[in-house]
Amino acid sequence: MFGPVFRRCAAIFVLAGLAGGRAAADPQSFTATLRAHAVLPAQSFVPAPPDAPALFAMSGRFTGGARTESLYALRNPATGLARPFPAMALQGFSGIRSLGDDRFLMLTDNGFGSKANSADALLMFSVLRADWEAGRLVPERTVFLSDPDRVVPFPIATEATQTRYLTGADFDPESIQPVGDGYWIGDEFGPWLLEVDGAGAVRQVIATAPGGDLIRSPDNAFVAAPDPGADLPADVVAPRSGGFEGMALSEDGRTLHPLLEKPLFDPATGGPETIDGRPVLRMFEFDALTGEWGGAVRYYPLEDVGHAIGDFNIVDGTRALVIERDGGQGDPREGWPARPAGFKRIYLVDLARTDPSGVLEKIAYIDLMAIADPAGVAPHGTINDVFAFPFVTIENVDRVGPARIVVANDNNYPFSVGRQQGRADDTEMILLEVGDFLAAE
Repeated sequence: MFGPVFRRCAAIFVLAGLAGGRAAADPQSFTATLRAHAVLPAQSFVPAPPDAPALFAMSGRFTGGARTESLYALRNPATGLARPFPAMALQGFSGIRSLGDDRFLMLTDNGFGSKANSADALLMFSVLRADWEAGRLVPERTVFLSDPDRVVPFPIATEATQTRYLTGADFDPESIQPVGDGYWIGDEFGPWLLEVDGAGAVRQVIATAPGGDLIRSPDNAFVAAPDPGADLPADVVAPRSGGFEGMALSEDGRTLHPLLEKPLFDPATGGPETIDGRPVLRMFEFDALTGEWGGAVRYYPLEDVGHAIGDFNIVDGTRALVIERDGGQGDPREGWPARPAGFKRIYLVDLARTDPSGVLEKIAYIDLMAIADPAGVAPHGTINDVFAFPFVTIENVDRVGPARIVVANDNNYPFSVGRQQGRADDTEMILLEVGDFLAAE
């Protein structure tokens, strides 16, 4: 089944190449300037809905390798924090859209990092307001995802309940876009696309099948684990934790562009998919109004096969921002990180500028490890007027004005330690002045 996906590439390359075809030069480098900084403390929680099962009075009971029903019984040696928690962790945030007036739609991911340990973590999205003057992120409301109409095509963790709230054992939501009176969410497990209404109830669950060829990951609910030594089904080519990480919405308000986090597995080489020797991520098109996949496929080129993308939003016409990052965390200038952050960039691309193979041109970038902070805006992280954003997962970027963008980390609560040794990361949102970067040609 997988063969036609790659055989169709030649035709797709021609289609995508019609949009551009110019030779790509090295991307231009620009310096971002920090204008404001706001924090949501790591220990930020919301109660489960009143009609949720009693199980959800606590979260994190499965994070120790076996069930733990005693509050705070599991201590994290890296941070000193103990779990399970007596509520739902509001963080970490894996997708963002600016709503204007310093308010942001932010998506909480699957819980604690995997299907196996997140069955007591409810899926949700929230609206938060940035109080830049006070340096705070203020939660305004939270919406929990549910499947009351039994739309999800596989058994969910709360299958036998009436409310059927969704959990991190069901989906791993990583990107969100408001469309009409509801929202579309990109998932990593399937990978799936989910449509939910304004109250979070599922309307549709769409399998990834551009051109009619199914693409699944090992975490897909319909993928049976193989016997030892057996091969996976031919359509299981998205790596674990490599599904839809970013998903942009075109200015037409209906065309979604889901972008994979990691390269697909190429059965011809036995390794990650490459074009001209460079690892690439597939970017698809999906019509949110018709519920159909489009034919065009673009490719985002990674600077290194060990990198991944963190977020992807269209900000002007066909121009878009993509976060590309390595797996390190912690500021290397401070000396304590075992594997410090090194590559944390935001690239400017244009969906209309590709080479003949459909590979996007990287027009320009800013380095999130070298942000100018001459006014000393940041409460921490600035050394010699240079502010670093040294988090392992930076998964939120959007434009908020003609020359400004916001960026926020996913703090993987309670596990990531990127800002300060021995302390779980907060959610930090930064306001950056990047006019020259956004205007780059």
